[in-house]
Amino acid sequence: MLSYFLKKLLYAFFTLFGVVTVVFFLFNILPGDPARMMLDQNENSEQLLAIKKKYGFDQPKGKQYLLYLNDLSPISVHSKTEGDYSFNTDQKYNGTVLFSTRQYNLMLKTPYLRESFQKSGKKVSTILGETLPNTILLATLAISIALGIGVLLGVVSALFKNTWLDKTIAIISTFGMSIPSFFSAILFAWIFGYLLHSYTGLPMTGSLYEVDDFGEGRHLVLKNAILPSIVLGIRPLAVVIQLMRNTLLEVLNQDYIRTAKAKGLSTTQIIYKHALKNSLNPVVTALSGWFASMLAGAVFVEYIFGWNGLGKEIVDALNTLDLPVIMGAVLIISSSFVIITILVDLIYAYLDPRIKLN
Repeated sequence: MLSYFLKKLLYAFFTLFGVVTVVFFLFNILPGDPARMMLDQNENSEQLLAIKKKYGFDQPKGKQYLLYLNDLSPISVHSKTEGDYSFNTDQKYNGTVLFSTRQYNLMLKTPYLRESFQKSGKKVSTILGETLPNTILLATLAISIALGIGVLLGVVSALFKNTWLDKTIAIISTFGMSIPSFFSAILFAWIFGYLLHSYTGLPMTGSLYEVDDFGEGRHLVLKNAILPSIVLGIRPLAVVIQLMRNTLLEVLNQDYIRTAKAKGLSTTQIIYKHALKNSLNPVVTALSGWFASMLAGAVFVEYIFGWNGLGKEIVDALNTLDLPVIMGAVLIISSSFVIITILVDLIYAYLDPRIKLN
């Protein structure tokens, strides 16, 4: 188990290192001056030079890349020389000095994703910290809907193979896979948020928190998550239904299932105690990929429903060329893929004891 985690951590390190490298050079070859983006229309030559010196934009690309790695690394080296880009460690990082020399500090800190170009120097970590939980909540609800309903319909479809019920479920799942998310979002918002609003009570748009008309602060509005989570869960729901049906049919033809039937176990006992658990591995694989993809792929759904999440933040950042926010979001999503991959392996080992972690 220990060797497995060490191996996975090593893979994760090289994966994220590659992502950081690609992201940095990809966005730094784009036309435009980051310093001018930060100053907008209020720039002058002195301010421009000061911003470039403060953030290291006046340095060669190679050195800027090393400085970016230094910012992201949890253990990093920083100069004490005033005027150096990496000087104001106390203001820039929340960290602890591990070792100090006359010129440098070795610090233990949280990864520093830098500051937004467009939001008055607001830290990217703060921006993403405000929006990422909303997207995680939306993705979790969507996956829960897909798993709960999808497994049930998949089992029903397998048990009633080639009947009208099986064919109806197959048509519904195919239809769900075929409809683009943005069209589903518009359709659901119009039908349930507008036409049937008096019956459903659901709004067309809204985020997890809203500010009341009297300015008394934010309050939680959970009903705003219903429509976007359903829309986001439609496509993975269709995948789960088909995977569950096909896998369960294969499992039901295994020898140990025939043995269970010969012992006189009921269909319910065979499904629940023997077949279901072994049929969930492909479903877990599919949902793990969908969950990570939802963190980046909920853009249209969040925009249409006005949901203040990571996808909406990425689109806003792209519109304003807010590069630190875009780069930070890409790194967060990449890290999510790595973490989810490790968790899926652990779930595999739980669902099927024959799988060994090595």
